[in-house]
Amino acid sequence: MTANAFLNPVTTQTWTNGRHVVRCVKVIQETWDVRTFCFMADQPVLFFFKPGQFVTLELEIEGQPIMRSYTISSSPSVPYSFSITIKRVPGGRVSNWLHDNLKEGDEVPVHGPVGLFNAIDFPADKVLFLSGGVGITPVMSMARWFYDTNANVDMVFVHSARSPKDIIYQRELEHMAARINNFSLHVICEKHGLGESWAGYRGYLNKAMLELMAPDYLEREIFCCGPTPYMGAVKRLLEAAGYDMSRYHEEAFGPTPPEIRAEVKELAAEAADAPEVPVGELNQVEFSSTGKSIRVAPGETVHAAAAKLGLHIPKACGMGICGTCKVMKTSGEVEMEHNGGITDEDVAEGYILSCCSVPKGDVAIDY
Repeated sequence: MTANAFLNPVTTQTWTNGRHVVRCVKVIQETWDVRTFCFMADQPVLFFFKPGQFVTLELEIEGQPIMRSYTISSSPSVPYSFSITIKRVPGGRVSNWLHDNLKEGDEVPVHGPVGLFNAIDFPADKVLFLSGGVGITPVMSMARWFYDTNANVDMVFVHSARSPKDIIYQRELEHMAARINNFSLHVICEKHGLGESWAGYRGYLNKAMLELMAPDYLEREIFCCGPTPYMGAVKRLLEAAGYDMSRYHEEAFGPTPPEIRAEVKELAAEAADAPEVPVGELNQVEFSSTGKSIRVAPGETVHAAAAKLGLHIPKACGMGICGTCKVMKTSGEVEMEHNGGITDEDVAEGYILSCCSVPKGDVAIDY
């Protein structure tokens, strides 16, 4: 009798990149301004994903549809649910709305999972996790995955928090560090308040600290996530130390970077002054489900073509990261410059991300 005779095939459904309706089953208060929201499907679904990937929530706030991406903070080693961890931000429309309104029993459509920033695509024997604030979520997912699967990976986990009361997952991290010898934990607090005792590192991560925490950091695969200034400082530190930056990986989604916003304004100004494009150089974009079509200039995206026709393809990031604007291309060719928001399988089936796909000729879209 073969060994396989003792194995039962799994018949539970697994999720794939697309739209799923899930239910909030638990809300955990992590710190005074950070909460974790746990989700499950009504029918059992195995939520497999690569640790570090994210989902995009489809919300309606004050009558307006809003899409917002959040990293999955749980690990696929706990497969029947997934969690996102969200910090309340002053003026943060979506995060504050979720803190105030999302409760157990509520249903939410999510898109995903997607993302190039993950621990599976960059295997290594020794890793260094660097995080700042709520940027801890994707590296926590990776650390939980390696811990739960007893992976033979040497981990150094360095987290920067504003103060001791802001350390997210503190007890769990200390528990992991106490139980296995291949998990080394270091927390840096920028400051500490009155009555708060703190015997650990203080201030901001610097080279001297890094050399104490991970003397062999030049030999480690590095995964970094945090506020933009934090990641900028980490990159400068590593580059100055001669680190091989091809082994450095950072979380890329979030608010549109200022340089991209400036570039968009510049391009818009250039377009306003540009001479009209000859009709022969225009590409036709047809939306077969609605029977509408339009001719667009070279360089214009499928999403822009839809918008000119009054068609609303849902979009969140505008940079090919979140996967929200995925549509089926039924004919023609496009140039798609995405940032991990679509899988190779989807591309092979004919899907494109409309926000970053530029027609190379006439194209037809099923929308």
